[in-house]
Amino acid sequence: MTFTPYDNYKDSGMDWLGNVPAHWKMNRVKNVGNVNARVGWKALKASEYVDSGYFFLATPNIKGRKIDYDNVNYITHDRFIESPEIILQENDILLAKDGSTLGIVNIVKHMPGPGTVNSSIAVMRFNKTLDNNYIYYQIASEYIQNIIKLKKDGQGVPHLFQRDINNFLLVVPPLAEQAAIANYLDWQTAAIDKKTALLQHKIATYLALRKAVINETVCRGLDKSAPLKDSGIEWIGQIPTHWDVKRIKDVCAINPSTSKVWPTDSSNKVEFLPMTNIDEKFGTIKSYGFEDYNNVNQGYTAFRNGDILFAKITPCMENGNCVIVEGLKNDLGFGSTEFIVFRVLKKYLNTRYLHLFLRNERFLRKAENFMVGTAGQKRISTSFLQVHPVAFPPLEEQIAIATYLDQKTQAIDAAVANLNAQLSTLAELRKTLINEVVTGQIRVAMQGS
Repeated sequence: MTFTPYDNYKDSGMDWLGNVPAHWKMNRVKNVGNVNARVGWKALKASEYVDSGYFFLATPNIKGRKIDYDNVNYITHDRFIESPEIILQENDILLAKDGSTLGIVNIVKHMPGPGTVNSSIAVMRFNKTLDNNYIYYQIASEYIQNIIKLKKDGQGVPHLFQRDINNFLLVVPPLAEQAAIANYLDWQTAAIDKKTALLQHKIATYLALRKAVINETVCRGLDKSAPLKDSGIEWIGQIPTHWDVKRIKDVCAINPSTSKVWPTDSSNKVEFLPMTNIDEKFGTIKSYGFEDYNNVNQGYTAFRNGDILFAKITPCMENGNCVIVEGLKNDLGFGSTEFIVFRVLKKYLNTRYLHLFLRNERFLRKAENFMVGTAGQKRISTSFLQVHPVAFPPLEEQIAIATYLDQKTQAIDAAVANLNAQLSTLAELRKTLINEVVTGQIRVAMQGS
């Protein structure tokens, strides 16, 4: 695709924006439109939601290319009309102004009925000198999104105030040119999004295949013709007759002491593993950090090379955060107390085999039922893990299973990595294209020009 710049440019007056086309104008949102948002919830409770009525959108509903009207809550007429300034209209621009979704933007199209928004979404409307589709793309552009990042405020939870949104400085071409740019970006981003959806579907298929291969092989082995018996484990069912079943605590040590390997020189730096440094999709450690020994020797979990770390807190446990420790330079590492440490008894188990068992999706779903604590902070109890049975073949067969699955999953992981790289390229292309077009660095040809 070949792009050309405009003939003449002028200084925008902002160093971080640079030059813009000479015939374009700069204008603040408050001069060409208005911004409204719900002030609190006026004591609205979840118990007031109704089965049908007036929909109201939350930030998850505006994340996608199209607004999700299927998964919304509904409110009564009285609740709907108490904030008339945010009763939605066609072509309203919606901007998430709170929390981790800050900056997400969408435009209202094809409403299924009357609706409104919750207090995390600002509603933006513009006068007839602006094409709303064009403004939608400008707010989604890197130019405005960088302004949003600079304006983040609030204690703990990021927040964008209405005065900040009103002061966004828009880059505004003539109306006909705005429409041409919006149509061009509709066409280009739709093509990119179609390719993105296809890649995402392929990744989901590969990951589902990965899980299925692991689940089937860990529970049944490599010989599909082997005679079977009841394992006594509900989520596994039948296993080959020559396999054994024992409680986890009978075949490995759980949270074993590592005091014998702790450094004698307390000034030593030790390797530290944040839970965020675990790649949950593939069960691998991305990297270690380093901490002073005196800072971590109390209140943290210690482990050695060859141990298995299992995250016991939601959502980490649910996501399968379970890794084999390797690469520790001094055979000593520390991590969160939210890790449980498994060290296999080698006469029974191969470490790689137990790792696969603990990452089995069926096992994780079973373990979820035995988590305790408050929502979002539930933990799997050590006692559940100690007495839960594990089914396993002789050691040689465990090694063969682990080796087979290594080969299978490595091939799948390589394919997924390649697809993810393509996704990243498309995402960068989409972002760059929108930004370059709405700031005038790329010229969109108009009919007759």
